[in-house]
Amino acid sequence: MSAAQFPVARPRRLRRGPAMRRLVQGTRLHAADLILPMFVKEGLTEPQPVASMPGVFQHTRDSLRKAAHEAAEAGVGGLILFGIPAVKDARGSAGDDPDGILQQALRDVNAEVGDALVVMADTCLDEVTDHGHCGILTPSGDVDNDATLERYASVAVAQAEAGAHMVAPSGMMDGQVGAIRTALDAAGHSGVPILAYSIKYSSALYGPFREAAECAPQFGDRSTHQQDPAGPQDEALREVRLDLAEGADAVMVKPAGAYLDVITHVRAEVDVPVAAYQVSGEYAMIEAAAANGWVDRDRMIHESLIAIKRAGADLILTYWAVEVARGL
Repeated sequence: MSAAQFPVARPRRLRRGPAMRRLVQGTRLHAADLILPMFVKEGLTEPQPVASMPGVFQHTRDSLRKAAHEAAEAGVGGLILFGIPAVKDARGSAGDDPDGILQQALRDVNAEVGDALVVMADTCLDEVTDHGHCGILTPSGDVDNDATLERYASVAVAQAEAGAHMVAPSGMMDGQVGAIRTALDAAGHSGVPILAYSIKYSSALYGPFREAAECAPQFGDRSTHQQDPAGPQDEALREVRLDLAEGADAVMVKPAGAYLDVITHVRAEVDVPVAAYQVSGEYAMIEAAAANGWVDRDRMIHESLIAIKRAGADLILTYWAVEVARGL
């Protein structure tokens, strides 16, 4: 008998139809995996659209409550809030003011959604300083790492007292997780976990966010504390190990789409939840391409999130969280 003249292996058998593909699907998105970044600005009387991020708004306190309720109804896992005060100064005084806009927003959202989802706070100073940098500046204009740690510790405590379920230090200061953990514990907030921005690259993909949060640096950039996109993966993993040693409960990679390899390496390294932030530039590129009719918007959104999930992220911060959650 002659050898068969056809493929012995037929992987296509498991791709024959939608039901079959769904049955054997290896990567799945769940609404509870998604975290929605939200912006609230002091003094607004109505929500303001962010021009570079179609569908994203700077919220009033009232519209933030409504949007948080909608996110909870959609089954989104969490929110992370960014507050923009009416008055900024060099030390970011609004950051730990009990009546600062972010603290007010945390109380508002907690009153609206309770424990239906996890309410997180961005723990940094760039949105509340008049110079737009992530920390306290020296007379020469450099970011003073250790003076900034004192501010982060105070900000985190204020956020916890306002009801933040989790704090997320994003400034990439050396020792920030340890300083915050110590301060939270001393203030009676030992139960508040820390989601550490452990790997945050000095990326060109943050531009639209800086419009939304009104935090573009007035001079210089953030390359002295954010990581070099061309830096070695060992450096990224070292940052993760340091944050875990200081008490981080979960770690984050930012941006997500351009650093899928880093997400994978982190997932293999740690036994805590790994988050990835699909940042404003990733969002804006897909929305712009879709608006021009160049791509299938829904498929692009889904594929981009599946890629992040497949790389190893347990949690995904994305501006499409509510839309995708409803679809799921």
